[in-house]
Amino acid sequence: MSFKILTAGRVGCALVGATLWLSLPAFAQDDAMLTDARKVAGAVPPKLLDMLNTQIAKDGPASAVAVCSEKAPQMAKAASEQTGWAIRRVSLRNRNPKAVPDAWELAALNDFDQRTAAGEKPATLEKYELVETATGKEYRYMKALPTQQLCLACHGPSEKITPEVAEKLHTLYPADKATGYSVGQIRGAITIRKAL
Repeated sequence: MSFKILTAGRVGCALVGATLWLSLPAFAQDDAMLTDARKVAGAVPPKLLDMLNTQIAKDGPASAVAVCSEKAPQMAKAASEQTGWAIRRVSLRNRNPKAVPDAWELAALNDFDQRTAAGEKPATLEKYELVETATGKEYRYMKALPTQQLCLACHGPSEKITPEVAEKLHTLYPADKATGYSVGQIRGAITIRKAL
């Protein structure tokens, strides 16, 4: 009788072990997706900041508005083509009319604001999830983009924005909502997604 219990116990352990083993690839896949998403999302903002710094040093802050307007979408498109992830920037107070968040992104941005208000550092905020859509599953990832000192020339309080920059912004973005930020506030987020 004890032999049967021991055998049943070993079978039970074997089944549990097999179940755990079968589920490991799913965990590994989720981990790999998150690692890849972080890498992709982290690649574009530093390149844009470098480009902005160079442009500002060369021709002043007003010239940087064109960089954000023209070059940032080109950089996101090129990175999307290279990586297979759809990449864009969104904000609760958007400048570009195409930067309006969808429902998932809106919930993430609101969550980021609440977490910041509770004391979390904006630079650490991210959200990731496997989402079921009408066309199938997709992996989604968002990372908050805190306002940096460099950003204030175009996104800061009105008194920090020169008339030349203000005029350029008004010309390119007549419905601009992306001013009044201070250093460290969440300016928006980089958001990426990949169909699975």
